[in-house]
Amino acid sequence: MNEPELTRLLTRAAEEIRPTRPAETGWDRAGRVRRARRAAGAAAVAVVLLGGGTTALLHRAGPPPAAPARPTVTSAPSAPVVQRPPDRLGQAGDPLGRLGDRVAYGLSDRPVRRALALYQPIDPETGEAGPVRVLGDDGMVRELDVVTLAPTRDAGGNEAAPLKPGSLSPDGRTAAFAQTGEVVVVGLTDGAVRRYPLTGYLEHVVWAGDRLVVGDNDTAYELDRRTGSARKLPVDPWTLVVPEPARSGDLFTVGGWAGDGGLAVRRFPASGGAPERRPVTTGELPPGYQVNEVYGRGWQRGDRIGQAGWTTTAGAAGTMIGAEGVAVLDARTGAVTRLLDLGREDRAKGCCEVYGWTADGALLLRYDAGLARWRPETGAVDWVASNVPGRLSIAAG
Repeated sequence: MNEPELTRLLTRAAEEIRPTRPAETGWDRAGRVRRARRAAGAAAVAVVLLGGGTTALLHRAGPPPAAPARPTVTSAPSAPVVQRPPDRLGQAGDPLGRLGDRVAYGLSDRPVRRALALYQPIDPETGEAGPVRVLGDDGMVRELDVVTLAPTRDAGGNEAAPLKPGSLSPDGRTAAFAQTGEVVVVGLTDGAVRRYPLTGYLEHVVWAGDRLVVGDNDTAYELDRRTGSARKLPVDPWTLVVPEPARSGDLFTVGGWAGDGGLAVRRFPASGGAPERRPVTTGELPPGYQVNEVYGRGWQRGDRIGQAGWTTTAGAAGTMIGAEGVAVLDARTGAVTRLLDLGREDRAKGCCEVYGWTADGALLLRYDAGLARWRPETGAVDWVASNVPGRLSIAAG
């Protein structure tokens, strides 16, 4: 038998080797096949070497590749529950920064495509209110010259500026003003004025999406702008929260005093029935902190309500009662989830009314004589507009 015939014979014999027990696991079978093939390869090499062959190369398997390293996942540190503004605020660079610009046009001459905000200047020394201004999305300021507005007043003769925080519709196209005995609605895109008679000393106006809610001292009404009819609502007009524009139906109020356990979030189901009451609790606040009372409008965004109020705070100098603050409340539970501690020194009482949420989750608030933006998720506080004393109403972000 010559060398090629011997090689073929040994190779065929190696390929025909099979495990004697078919029930063995796959790992055992694979091991036997590998051992049989190594034996056949060794015999063939021996034949080649004996027959004067040159060199045979034996390939060795290298070590298995290392498993890829798992990426390290790091989460951003969460902002503290109690936050404070810096000593000096940075500039936000927001279009609302032009609120204090000079009037360029009358609305009658140049209506807006969309209003970003309404502003009624009030002289800090005399308390005299000027005409309402309209800041358009083109950055130009107009005077609302298509209607003459009177101050709102109550049965006791107390007066207030006609521009309210809830006057501007969420889409920035319409403005509503409570007046004694009527509601005035102005189309900001065409200057059209429509009046709806409604008996009473009307002082409040809030847009609930495209629904218009107005109220006097103790009664709220939903006004049907198509028919002019109004129906009573079971909510307190003073404590009504401005609903999120995208949500319709349920209404919320925030009001009461924490000292007697009365400070609470109330939900009024759109389907009717008894309201649900959730006491405002300290929630995630550290010991020594609480919200005692609220003022101004609350503003809803999802399950959160942004609301200004008076607080009790704790610090190195001891406990301070009556400090100014802005809180974020959980509308479902009443718990305080964030608090912007604004202190009390050098601030007028009721200094820091909230004016709504921005599209990216910040709250707009009155800050001294200007407008500031607070991001509860990070704690950042920035200037939006400076030196705009008076009343503001801002379109939904």
